[in-house]
Amino acid sequence: MKTIQLGGTGPRVAQLGLGCMGMSDLYGPADRGESIATIHAALEAGVTLLDTGDFYGMGRNELLIRDALAGAGRHHALISVKFGALRDAQGGWHGMDCRPDAVKNFAAYSLARLGVEQIGIYRPARLDPAVPIEDTVGAIADLVKAGQVAHIGLSEISAATLRRAHAVHPISDVQIEYSLISRGIENGLLATARELGVGITAYGVLSRGLISGHWSRTRAGERDFRSLASPRFQGENLDTNLALVERLRAIAGEIGASVAQVAIAWVLAQGDDIVALVGARRRERLAESLGAAQLALTPEVLARLNAAMPADAVAGTRYNAQQMAHLDSEHG
Repeated sequence: MKTIQLGGTGPRVAQLGLGCMGMSDLYGPADRGESIATIHAALEAGVTLLDTGDFYGMGRNELLIRDALAGAGRHHALISVKFGALRDAQGGWHGMDCRPDAVKNFAAYSLARLGVEQIGIYRPARLDPAVPIEDTVGAIADLVKAGQVAHIGLSEISAATLRRAHAVHPISDVQIEYSLISRGIENGLLATARELGVGITAYGVLSRGLISGHWSRTRAGERDFRSLASPRFQGENLDTNLALVERLRAIAGEIGASVAQVAIAWVLAQGDDIVALVGARRRERLAESLGAAQLALTPEVLARLNAAMPADAVAGTRYNAQQMAHLDSEHG
């Protein structure tokens, strides 16, 4: 698989990474054995970046990754960990804590759960409005000096915040949602990241399955946050968005690819500084996603995709109003 360097100072990783959140949280029940088999299959296919958060499954996702890597070539995997999100026993969300002491506490627990001596990339999941980004990045920089973290990343931040953070310590990459129907990054952040030599790790490349070609009204389970709290998956919004997917399906069929492969390949086509995270929970879906790495979209096809799914055509916001308020990337 093709590899790229994340930014000017970041690690070299495969252009496709594996997002592990859904294996432990938010997308309904998952099969633990199949999740581990999927991680193994990803590593065997050349995937090197595994993305998690210490709050995914209240730490269970990190434990899952630890078990998966125990006998699967740990030295080939680079683990990216997000931290800072506060949750309760019912799984609710209660803001962020990115104070320096909290940063170091969170990291200590992640190192223990993952069973590693160093985290590959460490990043706050969101900007903490009560803590200057300089203080948060400075705390992670201390962990870099101590050898507990290799690289510093950020997530869902604005161009202005990126500049401030990068002035404290080189940032390897910004993780942000980027897909055919989520293009907020194009309003300044992408250009700033490239100016500073910061890579992009794109999550939600299939918009949480919405533009995968596999979603339907009856698919989401009652424990799946998408049908419960994601505006794009509800009511008339879902009807509008699934109609957009049918436009994508028509183009994909003409070039002999699946809807998901075309959507992922579109993200990869936006630049050699972008890693696309795929959130496959099963080997079948992983195999489909991996096919995108071999799919070269011509300028004509890219133009048709942009015309078929313009950024302003999507119905509904990425998150509900409460969660949108935490996105510095949307307000910076």
